[in-house]
Amino acid sequence: MAKVNKNHLSNKTTQNVLPFTKENYIILLIGLVVITLGYIALSQSPWDGTLPLVVAPILLVLGYCVIIPIGIIYRKKDPTQKASPSVENQTR
Repeated sequence: MAKVNKNHLSNKTTQNVLPFTKENYIILLIGLVVITLGYIALSQSPWDGTLPLVVAPILLVLGYCVIIPIGIIYRKKDPTQKASPSVENQTR
């Protein structure tokens, strides 16, 4: 069996960077507003109307399944980083 080097993690430098930026919080806030509008549309009467049966589920799915995950995953591209070497080799 190979020996595990326990100090290999201590040799690497870690960056203390917050994972969310202002843009992430704005996207998450938009998602919460869309979800709130979906629940408000869901509570409207008549219960068999277009707003509660069609618009509300669309807003809720859009908020929960599209906007909130985009707000979590979104990361602004760093202009100082170059393209990976494998991408550069493919373009030549």
